[in-house]
Amino acid sequence: MIDFRLDRGSGVSTYLQLVHQVKQALRLGTLRPGDQLPTAREVVESLAINPNTVLKAYRELEREGLVEGRPGMGTFVREGVGGATLADHTRLRRGLEAWVREARDAGLDHEDLRALFAVVLTDVTRDGAGSAGGGAGSAGGGAASGSGGTGAGRKEAGPSRREEGGPSRREESGPSGQEGVA
Repeated sequence: MIDFRLDRGSGVSTYLQLVHQVKQALRLGTLRPGDQLPTAREVVESLAINPNTVLKAYRELEREGLVEGRPGMGTFVREGVGGATLADHTRLRRGLEAWVREARDAGLDHEDLRALFAVVLTDVTRDGAGSAGGGAGSAGGGAASGSGGTGAGRKEAGPSRREEGGPSRREESGPSGQEGVA
């Protein structure tokens, strides 16, 4: 079962935080079709939020076809999102964690990491590697294995772009919509 958390300072509405957390759990394989979501009452008690907020999040997930409400029984996951297995996610996460540690050791801060990740993700997707065979695996694996030259080059280019007006808002906000990624 999923344990919801709230970041009250994020600026993201509470119901959307719940929706995003369910989607993330589906992508990572921690929630699977047939799993039951916590009841609205359980979420209200654990997070001290309005029951209507939980119901709004569950309605949104139901509208998207990800969950279904069963009267008298609860809300259940209907279908997953993403195609990678839990083992793939675990392997890719380890590689990404190693890459982040290496980048931090090289002096990149949180914003540098977000910008670099957004650029690499955009480049890989634009080059057609985001297709079935090379999607997130190529972005995560490529970044982890090739961070030496690429990371340093991007970091040097990063500050000069910021001095000239900085990366576009679209570029900066790319990974932030994917909480837990960076």
